[in-house]
Amino acid sequence: MELTLECGVEQLPGVGAARAAHLERLGLRTVGDLLRCFPRAYEDRRRMANLSNAPPDLPVCICAMTAEAPRLTLIRKGLELVKLRVVDDSGAAWITFFNQSYTKNALRVGEQYVFYGKVEGPPGRRTMTNPVFEPVGRARFTGRIMPVYALTKGVSNHLLAGLTARCVEACAGQLPECLPDGLRQAYHLASAEYACRNIHFPADEEALALARRRLSFEELFCLSCGLTLLRRRREHQPGPVFAPAPPEEFEALLPFPLTGAQRRVMEDVAADTASGGLMNRLIQGDVGSGKTMAAAHGAWLAARSGFQTALMAPTELLAEQHVRSLAPLLAPAGVRVGLLTGSVKGKARKALYAALEAGELDLVVGTHALLSEGVAFHRLGLVVADEQHRFGVAQRAALAAKAGTSPHVLVMSATPIPRTLALIIYGDLEVSVMDQLPPGRVPVETFIIGADKRARLYGFIRKVVEQGRQVYLVCPAVDEAQEDDGLPPPGALLDPSGWQVPPAAGRKAAAPYAAQLQREIFPDLRVGLVHGRMKGADKDAVMSAFAAGELDLLVSTTVIEVGVDVPNAALMVVENAECFGLSQLHQLRGRVGRGRHQSYCVLVTGSRNPESRARLKTLAGTTDGFQIAQEDLKLRGPGDFFGSRQHGLPQLAMADLAGDSRLLAQAQQAAKELLEADPDLSWPKHRLLLERVRALFAENPEIFN
Repeated sequence: MELTLECGVEQLPGVGAARAAHLERLGLRTVGDLLRCFPRAYEDRRRMANLSNAPPDLPVCICAMTAEAPRLTLIRKGLELVKLRVVDDSGAAWITFFNQSYTKNALRVGEQYVFYGKVEGPPGRRTMTNPVFEPVGRARFTGRIMPVYALTKGVSNHLLAGLTARCVEACAGQLPECLPDGLRQAYHLASAEYACRNIHFPADEEALALARRRLSFEELFCLSCGLTLLRRRREHQPGPVFAPAPPEEFEALLPFPLTGAQRRVMEDVAADTASGGLMNRLIQGDVGSGKTMAAAHGAWLAARSGFQTALMAPTELLAEQHVRSLAPLLAPAGVRVGLLTGSVKGKARKALYAALEAGELDLVVGTHALLSEGVAFHRLGLVVADEQHRFGVAQRAALAAKAGTSPHVLVMSATPIPRTLALIIYGDLEVSVMDQLPPGRVPVETFIIGADKRARLYGFIRKVVEQGRQVYLVCPAVDEAQEDDGLPPPGALLDPSGWQVPPAAGRKAAAPYAAQLQREIFPDLRVGLVHGRMKGADKDAVMSAFAAGELDLLVSTTVIEVGVDVPNAALMVVENAECFGLSQLHQLRGRVGRGRHQSYCVLVTGSRNPESRARLKTLAGTTDGFQIAQEDLKLRGPGDFFGSRQHGLPQLAMADLAGDSRLLAQAQQAAKELLEADPDLSWPKHRLLLERVRALFAENPEIFN
């Protein structure tokens, strides 16, 4: 049977129902899916050596003959061992396979094979363990640059590479060419077929670079086209008109002076909401930069013009905190504030629904409960989403749909992102930046210590508590069983020896650590525990107790990254700090330093890796979130920086928004030129391009309807 891009994976040799189900967990249902499943990294298997001169600790290809029949030994239940002796012109070696009993019959005496792996031991006693092997003359996965894919249970890299190789040979030439010929020539881009063949099985580094460039450009170009179409649609949408108001009237409500950055953002919001068009604006700024005041100003403008505002927060605790700060602030201006969370039930919930629908509430603060069926607004004019990375496009759209007509949208994010990147990541939003902290904030002092200095750290924790302050201790895992996938960063051309999985055994886990602290270290102090596996109500109860001063120490995972304001917390301890991204560490550090007391952040690391240490020194050396974000993007790439599919905008499979800035500029320019000629991509020759743009935005197909 001839393979096509639409063929299901079960039509490939060796793929039955069970294996197809495993592949589906990776999103691989068709041959086309396999071709678009790009490698995470590459192993260079071109290095050849013989048994006597093979370098220690470096994987190489050895061409050797089996000198005797492999022997299978059952060591114990669950552990099988196959051992054989191989020879080449320079010497001999013993090869051992653990739990690979099939090798006993796969390797035949007197035949030559290419073995890929590390050769260990002194001359005369050389060994190899679990090498990859292939018969000489039929090598597919040795002697070349080998792709390394993201895997799941039941799918090995050897299996996935074998299936992909078959699909590349049969179907790479069937891939549609969505980029116009003239554009490809102008920007020196490889064909779709060449890119597909060399992204999976590159002939050499140059071929890999050409393939990556073509595929990255295509993604950035299609992304730029899609975002331009989105913005154009928004520009033609009418929005509620909020009458302009003297800013000094709003400032008179505040017990503190505004920063210049806050005034700038408020001017942006006032101009947007008075324009007659629809506002879709992102306010980004560090923790504590005063973004909530911009939201309060928007709600004040809306109420003056007879419109309601809905403010979505990611947790009940944060929603309650907003109500406690905003209700007394806005009450003198006649702005009526309500709270709607999952905890509001029965008669109180019905009364709130009725007040909202009757227009008796001007500002409602809530969680996902705002999206529930019974919620109806009298005249919704503004939606504010707190912490954009917790709310995607879909939730904002669902809330906006309750208005009947499109309300203005204001999004607040405490994840600082370089402006050019923010315009891509938040492609449907304009961007305002708050880059000043209110006066009087005491900068948090940051220190890096080795794990061997724990006794001194415990002494410092006790001193902080004796001064009446509280302490956070953050761990990278909930319990000892929790591990990451140990995969290398995407896109790297690596030797396997260059990637080491951080041992989970050396990591602090929140649950046992909290128990140890309470039992052995601080039996006289009040220790709390909070993590993401707890029920929402239990989590909120612990956080509320900490906020109320009923706990001295709070041991936690990163669930406190977006948390309640606790001005009395003056020390943040992050265990295994090398396991976190810089921006995440900066967010955690922002949990302290919210009161008048000098606050501290202590990063504990057992890592001796110079790069890890350098990363942490970057954080210790600056409190500028934007500088930290830029460094984080350079080190980790946007996939890890933003996490998985958090924004509702496309997840890029190949392009690196941080590293490909020049390519991004070229792709944006190319998209601009093409859309000037064909604004809707309606020309017949652009049909495939429009399909590609729609496919990139497949999670939100309705945005182009």
